[in-house]
Amino acid sequence: MKSRSRLFFYFAVAAVLLTYTPKPFAAPRANATPGTAQITVLYDAFGKTPGMQKDWGYSALIEYAGKRILFDTGNNPEILEQNAKAKGADLSKLDFVVMSHRHGDHVGGLSYLLTVNPTVKIYAPNEGIGVFGVFGVHLPSTFYRKDPSLPQEQRYYDGNPPEIIRGGTAWPGANFQLIDKNTEIAPDIHLISLVSDKPGTLELRELSLAINTPKGLVIVVGCSHPGVDKIVAAAAAINPRIQLIAGGFHLVVTSDADIEKIVTALHDTFKVEYVAPGHCTGEPAFAALRKAFGDRYLYAGLGTTLDLLPTPR
Repeated sequence: MKSRSRLFFYFAVAAVLLTYTPKPFAAPRANATPGTAQITVLYDAFGKTPGMQKDWGYSALIEYAGKRILFDTGNNPEILEQNAKAKGADLSKLDFVVMSHRHGDHVGGLSYLLTVNPTVKIYAPNEGIGVFGVFGVHLPSTFYRKDPSLPQEQRYYDGNPPEIIRGGTAWPGANFQLIDKNTEIAPDIHLISLVSDKPGTLELRELSLAINTPKGLVIVVGCSHPGVDKIVAAAAAINPRIQLIAGGFHLVVTSDADIEKIVTALHDTFKVEYVAPGHCTGEPAFAALRKAFGDRYLYAGLGTTLDLLPTPR
């Protein structure tokens, strides 16, 4: 009788195990702590945080409204890794990445990022029709003119091109989303797309990040090749109240007179509340901005964590 009861018990347990479907463990959330509104500088050539290595380039981690956004990846993958770990910034947990433009001091750390977060969505500038940019691009074969009078061996694809010509990228498999116009990518989070008209960077496409907060617009810029004043003007269409501009203003080789024009435009024309310049802004421009903005100039060296919504001191 005991053996029969034991046998029944084993059958019952087996039946439960066969019908039980274990629930998968929940994936770790990428989102920032609700209420967090900050930017942490992970890559720059000046700073005072121990354990972080200075190098020319820019990268920042932005946390806002539950989102964790990496803006640019600096110049060197090993240095990005070192600096991120020194700040405890887990780059495997991101909602998305923004690559401002194709220059090496902003994309150089991307290879490290992809080792820890290979499928993360990466917004990057679309280089334009007829240009196979570093981020890859897919073009319709109608982009080039054709001449059927040529012999077959002189014609692209023997005269029978595919409908879409797929461009390569330096990072095969990366999840690039190419942007060629101002786009809202999440509630109150926008990308500003502009093209440089400056000598040396003509036709360079650049993305800037604009976050519409209750206090006004927060703008994060990579190198401001199209002009930081033009970026602010374009972003002001979203909200004319500019709370903060952070990142590289690209005044590093600009004359004092032209620096003064930009500083005056930011301070008097656009009435920017706070500036947190870094990277290619340049030392003379740091000084000019500090003089104009006073206690509304925020130090943003390597390793600094800034409140995105600062209040007057």
